[in-house]
Amino acid sequence: MKDLPSIEIMIPVLNEEVDLPICVETLIHFCNKFMSSYDWKITTVDNGSTDKTLEIAKALSEKHRKVDLIRLEERGRGRALRHAWVGSRAEVVAYMDVDLSTDLMALPTSVSLVQSGQCDIAIGSRLVRGSEVIGRSLKRSIISHAYSLLFRSLFRTNFKDAQCGFKVLSRGVVNDVIPLTQSTGWFFDTEFLLIASDNAYKIHEIPVKWTDDPDTRVKIISTALEDIKGLLRLRFGGLSRARKALVQR
Repeated sequence: MKDLPSIEIMIPVLNEEVDLPICVETLIHFCNKFMSSYDWKITTVDNGSTDKTLEIAKALSEKHRKVDLIRLEERGRGRALRHAWVGSRAEVVAYMDVDLSTDLMALPTSVSLVQSGQCDIAIGSRLVRGSEVIGRSLKRSIISHAYSLLFRSLFRTNFKDAQCGFKVLSRGVVNDVIPLTQSTGWFFDTEFLLIASDNAYKIHEIPVKWTDDPDTRVKIISTALEDIKGLLRLRFGGLSRARKALVQR
């Protein structure tokens, strides 16, 4: 019997004791129903939680054969994802936010596109035709569109939504691009996408149904400052250094 292609789905968490069990149980049910053609696995990546998140994650990994756990003491979503993805042995890796804001029906399509080689990275997008955004404030919507315009103007990229918490990557991207991504925080997504785009990796945007989480942990001002600093770092030398590093690999 031929082995099924493997996919590991990472759930980065920081103090998510309420949402984590709901997320994992929902994702297990979905994968059992819609991802049976893959050897799938779910991994909780806890980066510095101080509530009961770690305890709950351990219980879930003990309860379910296809659920695993990684614990990092240092915080930072980018740090957590880089550690988890680089350490994974799966052919395809992914991540999604624990609040499941992105409708899971985007997952089979995204994984199929990457696994079949039609693209190197598939990303959920709230800014392309066909997407549906529910419950998002006008303020956050304006900020998202402005940020998209900013990085596309600076780097002439085709993708529009760098920050939607739903992405699927090939093993090649993980091996080549992720180790060169320096951000340990929220800018991580934008950075690896810009490095990948700059080096001709194919990025495909999937229109998604996205429901705003009123309990989001994203701090707008500090995140915006981090993003601007990251964009300037890449614009003035960061991308060229990554390009040279990839050539030398």
